[in-house]
Amino acid sequence: MTPLFEHLSSFEQLYYAFERARQGKRGQENVARFERNLEQELFDLQDELRSGAYRPGLYRTFYRTEAKRRLISAAPFRDRVVHHALVAAVEDRFERRFIFDSYANRVGKGTHRALDRCAHFMRSASYVLPCDVRQFFPSIDHALLRAQLARVIPEEDVLTVCDRILENGVGVLDEAYAMVWFPGDDLFAASRPRGLPLGNLTSQFWANVYLSPLDQFVKRELKCRRYLRYVDDFLLFAPDKPTLHRWRRAIIQFLAGLRLTLHEESCQPRPVEVGLPFLGFQVFPDHRRLKRRCGLAFQRRLKGMLAAYARGELSLKRLTASVQGWVAHAAHGNTWGLRRAVLSHVVLPHPAK
Repeated sequence: MTPLFEHLSSFEQLYYAFERARQGKRGQENVARFERNLEQELFDLQDELRSGAYRPGLYRTFYRTEAKRRLISAAPFRDRVVHHALVAAVEDRFERRFIFDSYANRVGKGTHRALDRCAHFMRSASYVLPCDVRQFFPSIDHALLRAQLARVIPEEDVLTVCDRILENGVGVLDEAYAMVWFPGDDLFAASRPRGLPLGNLTSQFWANVYLSPLDQFVKRELKCRRYLRYVDDFLLFAPDKPTLHRWRRAIIQFLAGLRLTLHEESCQPRPVEVGLPFLGFQVFPDHRRLKRRCGLAFQRRLKGMLAAYARGELSLKRLTASVQGWVAHAAHGNTWGLRRAVLSHVVLPHPAK
């Protein structure tokens, strides 16, 4: 047993992972059931990991339709504990390799820091190239990801846990993937294991790992000084369009090596003064506005939450926290009028007894 695996599978690390995994989910039955027999559950997980018997359970899948329709795959809670333990054990090694301007799922980063950085770059450049990857999570190739993981995690026992999680996700996103053929592919390319289930902490972390070579390519090879990425959305800034067109061609070629493609029709240079849709906002050099579909999505969600509160299915505490969370998010744009319009006429119903 390697020291890293011993740390990952220690009772203390699993307990810490349990605390992280249950944040915001204490009201869920599967979490409560795990917590009722917490000590035994953690010892069982430890025994399974150390004996090599650990196998992840089946995903529960459902669609989330806010903004975009996405297939979410929820792992059993005990597997989420393992995900947190694994990421906590290895993330420092990868963090040292990530560039500063990668903002998703990292401590001290996030959407609002990314939006601020975007506006900063817009004030110091004339043109921007907005890019996003087509069917990103369904396209992530397991063999390529595993090779990246192995370069930083030489411990085979830790890699075995990664393999178990990867294997458990094979086929989960098949219906969301349309086959793309790359130069040199044979007929077996269609059966390559691919896809990371949306909803896993490991998927979010591994998405950063998978696109880290792109970050290094843009910074080191293309010499782009103003670049940022949030998951599979990334922006390059330059003083002129020809430079961005040249970088666009190079990025398309580089991503083919990761078996990824861009939404090429929308990946076109544009002047920064016309504004840029990014992370739910329309961003301009000196201000930003919440995108209309995001405001409408919250209004629909608020209506549903008020109905659930009236039926006694949602507590006032959770309702208030959700509204306050949206207000805090929307306040990062010029949205005073929108917030007032959405919330000024809300009437709190009487909850069912």
